[in-house]
Parts: sequence; structure tokens; C-alpha cells
Amino acid sequence: MRTIQIATTADEIDRCFPVMRQLRPMLVAEEFVGRIQTQQAEGYQLAVLEDKGAVAAVAGFRLQTLLWSGRTLYVDDLVTDEAMRSQGHGEAMLKWLIALAREAGCTTFMLDSGTHRHEAHAFYFRNGLRISDFHFKLAL
Repeated sequence: MRTIQIATTADEIDRCFPVMRQLRPMLVAEEFVGRIQTQQAEGYQLAVLEDKGAVAAVAGFRLQTLLWSGRTLYVDDLVTDEAMRSQGHGEAMLKWLIALAREAGCTTFMLDSGTHRHEAHAFYFRNGLRISDFHFKLAL
């Protein structure tokens, strides 16, 4: 049975590391909990989808108000364990996040996805998301 909850304790956060690292390979295990806790102090939340006691998918997100989009749920991170893909976990997490956005009074749901993540893009298109902007960055 699938359950989704917000990871709040250090142990709950730590259990997410192996799956999150599949999306963010630069992460270091010893720093992960501290980094998530720092982000949580800034409004970040870490949702965990478990199936049969195993972490199947994780999503980091923020509820925020932006001048151009109003009340927005922004997804920083969304990943399903490679060994558990194509079992509906990603779709369940995405639908849960969208429902949470609606419940929170958001008018916009958005996420960024790396240009190389073609399978993720196909997944987002299948689930009704569309490309609306370009995201630019400058390493400092």
C-alpha cells in the first residue's frame, strides 16, 4: 500500500537520501539531513511516497507567492527510485502534489526539469504539464 507523508525527523529525511541521490548525484550522505533541514527552515518540504515499507519516490517543494504567478507550489525535486519506476509511484506523487497545491489555494503548479531528462519530460507531458518558460542560471 502506498502512503505519502512529509519527512520531518532526521531519520525520515535520511531514509530519502538513496532515492534523492539518483536525481542529485552530487549530494553527500553526511550533509544531506542538514541541507534538507536548512531548506525546511526556508519553507521547503520533503514528501515521501512509501510502498511496502520502502521509499519509492520523493519530492521537495515549496509553497510561495510570486509576483507573476500568485500563490504557487514549486517542485524543487521529484524522483522515483529507478528500481520502482513504471509502477505508478511518480504519477501518484505528482497528483498528490497538485491536489496539495489546489488545497493550499495555489493558482500555479510548476517545476523545472533538466534539459537532458527526456523520459521525465514525456512523463510530465502525459500528466498535463506544459513548457511555459525558460529557466536561466549563472554559476557564481
